[in-house]
Amino acid sequence: MSDQESSFAADVIEAPVDDAAPVPTRKRPKPGERRIQILQTLAAMLEQPGADRITTAALAAQMSISEAALYRHFASKAQMYEGLIDFIEQSVFTLAVQITGREVPDPAKTVEQGIAQAQRVVSMVLQFGERNPGMVRVMMGDALQSEHPRLQQRMQQFFERIETTLRQCLRTVPGADGSATPTVDANVRASVYMSFLIGRLQRFARSDFRKLPTEQIDACLGLMAH
Repeated sequence: MSDQESSFAADVIEAPVDDAAPVPTRKRPKPGERRIQILQTLAAMLEQPGADRITTAALAAQMSISEAALYRHFASKAQMYEGLIDFIEQSVFTLAVQITGREVPDPAKTVEQGIAQAQRVVSMVLQFGERNPGMVRVMMGDALQSEHPRLQQRMQQFFERIETTLRQCLRTVPGADGSATPTVDANVRASVYMSFLIGRLQRFARSDFRKLPTEQIDACLGLMAH
């Protein structure tokens, strides 16, 4: 124990007791606050090396609460992961809408503008993963291997929605880019971007978050624009 800690402890012990003083009570979390704390702790634990599979016992111990306390807020561990997936979907697609703007096709949009828009979406998803490493284990399915198959299906649908967003960005009016098959071109480009995006996230997770997904991102996207 340091001198500072010892002095503090002595002060506490020697302080006179005031019988009239109210007995301090443990502050209870506000409604919904404990749920958020559980999800935040789970996400933080997923950031640790080799933490693909986390038990409710380990999660409860990390929070210094009982497993029964966890189940008062979530019916199952799968429901906890669903909470993380909800956060991923809401965060990413809210930003995607801000990037893409209105969903009505813009007749004046050029191929170059569509590519720039799609690249901003790709960069945004990779930046989200870089800032939320624990979520990447969920996005890649590593943390969901022993969970209910519906969770894997939700993440698959998540990436399908991302690819659909990219196709919408890349699709231009027929003939606007001199191509007779603008829809086919958009599908191919979107597929290439998705392969890059998923590959970068997988590399990030497999390297225990050492290899950043946004490393040389502008140069990489620039090569794919041609």
